[in-house]
Amino acid sequence: MLLAVARFLEGKDFAGFGQSALLQLLVRGADWVPRRLREEVFARLGASEAVAPEDIDQVNTEAVAEWMAGKYRRRRYPAVMLGSSNGALVHLAAALGIPWLPQTFLTLVRQAHVHPDDARRSMESEREAGRRFLAANPDSQLHHLHDPSQDRLMLRLISYYRSKYRRLPPAYRDFLRHSLPPGGTLYLVECGQRWPTTRLGDRQFYQFGAVGGPTIEEYFEGGARVADYLARHDSPVRRWHPPPPDGEAPEAEWGFEPALREDVLAFARENRYRVVRIVFAAPEDTSGLMADFHRQWLAERGIDTGQLVVESFIMVEPYWTLRTGSVPYWMVFNMQPSLDRLHRYLSETEPYDRIYLTLFAHGVDSVGLPPVEAWRELLGRARREGAFLGLDPRTYPAHFAAFGRYSRDIRKLPGHHPLPDPLPLAHAETFFARHGPQHGVQLEETE
Repeated sequence: MLLAVARFLEGKDFAGFGQSALLQLLVRGADWVPRRLREEVFARLGASEAVAPEDIDQVNTEAVAEWMAGKYRRRRYPAVMLGSSNGALVHLAAALGIPWLPQTFLTLVRQAHVHPDDARRSMESEREAGRRFLAANPDSQLHHLHDPSQDRLMLRLISYYRSKYRRLPPAYRDFLRHSLPPGGTLYLVECGQRWPTTRLGDRQFYQFGAVGGPTIEEYFEGGARVADYLARHDSPVRRWHPPPPDGEAPEAEWGFEPALREDVLAFARENRYRVVRIVFAAPEDTSGLMADFHRQWLAERGIDTGQLVVESFIMVEPYWTLRTGSVPYWMVFNMQPSLDRLHRYLSETEPYDRIYLTLFAHGVDSVGLPPVEAWRELLGRARREGAFLGLDPRTYPAHFAAFGRYSRDIRKLPGHHPLPDPLPLAHAETFFARHGPQHGVQLEETE
């Protein structure tokens, strides 16, 4: 999402997640490989990016912040957005022509000899490495995320560490001072998504499960869908036995850690910045709002508003969405709750003539993964045409070739237009203030 925004601000698309043309070509041919081998290669490639546990204290969150801020050109912007990750708000940053700086980032850590369904062993195996990470990074907090439903392919090789800045890192401060003039606006994105967690220490949480397919009750208490899933994957258990949670914390991937807010407000007062909070309870609360926002913007520009592009997880493409005059709708993942919410959105808005859909291929027949036929039914709600972008339904959800194909397909959509000039901040704020509450999104200017 960071790279998608940064590339857009340079007038570039986000083809193949910004990877080289050669790698995109190789990925497009992935379906020629048998599924078992395809899954193994996918997992091994992911694990190749992981840090060894004994090297975890070499991960420097301030250096990561410097890398992220360094993706944006040092020039003046009317505003900067920072905080929770959110695919729909990638399109807000593009519409306003402003950078977004994330609070949360992912570190993969190598592991072995831990079964994906053995959550308690997973937690204990990660405890000490997490402590060393936090000792080396005192201004961050760490969330160990273990999701045996959606991340099954990878969990036998890696652990997912998501850290959140509790204070503005020096690189963010430096970037803001150079790029945001006095009187400029800081949009603080605050997703209130929380999750049951087990506290492992000061600033250290273990999270079992994640936003997506299974419910919280299914993760912690089991059920028919979980038992069937575990049986299909030849697991030695028919329900999970995670460590008992002793509280709640901001959800590892999407939730906002409030400790950052006070630091942002103090920094803003010091530098005479205006702070506007964008507050919502769940990641997809912004999805329908941003779709409506773009639909109105298209109408104001005299462009047909009947083309919808549905994005999934990190498969976002702000450049070609605007170039093709499409309305963006973002799904947090390729699971039933996202499908249900998209159906509700389509039932409450003017019908679309054309609906085009991406689905993130994570390689697992997870709990709550809708069959391809359910997505075809969704596409059937288009009045003229509904089609997948980059997806071969025959090999989904192990259709990793989609990562190299979706951006190629979106370029071919009907209608090409010049990129519009960035919208004034007041235009977006007026729309959010008027329409945000019905979507569960609040715009709050701080004193």
